[in-house]
Amino acid sequence: MHIPFEQIPAVTLLRLFGLASPIISGITYNSQLVKPQFAFVAIMGENTDGHMYIKQAIELEASVIIGTDEDILSQFSAQYPHVTFVLVEDAREAMAHVADYFYGNIQERLIKVGVTGTNGKTTVSTYVQHLFNLLHIPCGMLGTTGIWKSNGKMDFDKSTPTTPMSVDVHHIFHELHRTYHKAAAMEVSSIALDQKRVAGIQFDIAIHTNFSEEHLEYHKTMEHYKKSKLLLFQQAAVSIVNLDDVGMAEDILRSAPKQVITYSQNLLSNADLIWTDCHHHEQGMIYTIYYEENKYIVSVPLYGEYNAGNLTAAIAAALSLGINMEEIVSVLPNMKQAEGRFQVIHAPENRKIVIDYAHTPVALDQILTQVRHIPHNRLIAMIAGIGIRDFGKMPKMARAAEGKADAIVVTVDHPGFNDPKKVIQHVLNGFSNPAEPIFTADTRREGVIKALEQSKPNDIVLLTSGCINGCQIVEGEYIPHSDEAIIREFFSGTQLVQTMEVGDEDSICVTQI
Repeated sequence: MHIPFEQIPAVTLLRLFGLASPIISGITYNSQLVKPQFAFVAIMGENTDGHMYIKQAIELEASVIIGTDEDILSQFSAQYPHVTFVLVEDAREAMAHVADYFYGNIQERLIKVGVTGTNGKTTVSTYVQHLFNLLHIPCGMLGTTGIWKSNGKMDFDKSTPTTPMSVDVHHIFHELHRTYHKAAAMEVSSIALDQKRVAGIQFDIAIHTNFSEEHLEYHKTMEHYKKSKLLLFQQAAVSIVNLDDVGMAEDILRSAPKQVITYSQNLLSNADLIWTDCHHHEQGMIYTIYYEENKYIVSVPLYGEYNAGNLTAAIAAALSLGINMEEIVSVLPNMKQAEGRFQVIHAPENRKIVIDYAHTPVALDQILTQVRHIPHNRLIAMIAGIGIRDFGKMPKMARAAEGKADAIVVTVDHPGFNDPKKVIQHVLNGFSNPAEPIFTADTRREGVIKALEQSKPNDIVLLTSGCINGCQIVEGEYIPHSDEAIIREFFSGTQLVQTMEVGDEDSICVTQI
C-alpha cells in the first residue's frame, strides 16, 4: 500500500528523500526480517544502532528507510535514489504511527485494556480476557505468557518478553479483528511506555495494580520508573486505580484526565468497589464485593487473597463497559487461572505444586503468605536470582523468603552471560540467620527437581521467579524450558490433577504421564 508520510499528522517528519508516497508491503525494525518493499525503521536499541543495518535492509530490497540521522540518510539517498528515506524526530514513535496507518487504524475497532503495575500485570490481563470472553466479548491478550486469541494461544514470535514492539502490536490487533474479536487486553510495561511501543493507542481502559521497586537496571531511578508508568493513564478513557497502593495511586488520581474507577480492600476507603472477607477452600475462594451500596458474594476457582483484588480490577473493567454486576458475578465460577500465576497442580500423595512466577520481593512475600492458606504439612519454596535483571534486588528476594518456608531452594533464572553461581551467591547474601535448610541449584531445571525431591506427602512445593516464554536465556541462547514438563517427568507413571490452565475447556483435568 502507499504510505503518504506527509499526511500522517502524528509523525514528526523532518525531511523526505525520494517518493512522497512510496509503496510498502510491511514494516520491521529488524534488518534480518526485511522483505521486498518493506519499510525498515532504524531505531536506537540499548546495545546497537539500527542505522548500522540500513545497507543490509536495502540489499534485502527495502523500499523505505526511516531514521533519525540526517547525514547517514542523506548519504544513502545519493547512493540509492530508488529508495525513499524518511528523516523523523523519533524513530520509535514514527514506527508506532506508521504501523497504525499501515494496518488501517484497526485499533479503533477494538476495546483496548492496558494493564500496568510492578506485580499482577499478567494475572489482571488474563482475568480481563477470560471475563470478557465469559461475557460474550471475544477478547485476545498480549503479555508475558504469549499472544492469545479467545480460544487459545496465537502462533506469533514475540518481539519482547512483555509488551511487543509497536509494529507487532498493530499486527496482532489486525489479526484479532480479522478473527472477529472485539477486545484486546494487554500488559503495558514501564519499558514499553518509555520506548513508545504503545504510542498513538487510545486505550479504552487503563488498569493500575501496584508500584514497587523493579527494572532499575533500565530506569536507573524510581522517579523515572513511575513517570514511565503514569504515561499509560494519559492515553486512556477510563483509569482503574488500586487505592491500596501507596506507591502510585495518588499520582494517577491527580493526573488521570478522564473517568476514574477505584477499588480497594479497605472498607473505609470510599472506593467504588471494595473487596473483603476472602476465604479459601480446596477448589478456590469466596469473597465479598461492595458496589453501589450493594453486597455481592463472589465464588471463583482461583487462589490467593491478592487475586481477589486482581479479579476486582477486571470486574471494574467490565463495569466500565456498562455490563451490570449481576451478570458479571453469575459467570465468575467459570473463571480460569492465569498460566504460571498461582497455578496449582495436584501431585501424588496429596502434594500440591504451585507455579507462580513471582520475581520481585513484594510478589514473593505475597505468594509465600497466600500459599500457606492452602491446607498442607510442609512448604518447600524455590526462589531465584534473575541474571538479566537488577542484581540489587537479589538479596531482597532472600529476605522476603526467609522464615516463611520449611525449606528453600535457591537457583537462577535466565543467567544470561553471568556465572550462575555468582547470581545465586547474590541471593544467598540476603539471608541473615535462616532456621530452615537452604539448598542451591545451578540451573532452574535442577532447582525444580531439588524442590520436588524435598517434598513428602501432604506438602506444598512453590516454584517461583521469572521463567517466561518457555525458555532460559543462557549466553544469548534461548534454551527451551518448562516447569510443568519437569514435574511430569519427575512423577512419571503417576497421575497429576492440574487445576485449569489458560485455554483448557474444563476446570480440572487429569493427565496420565
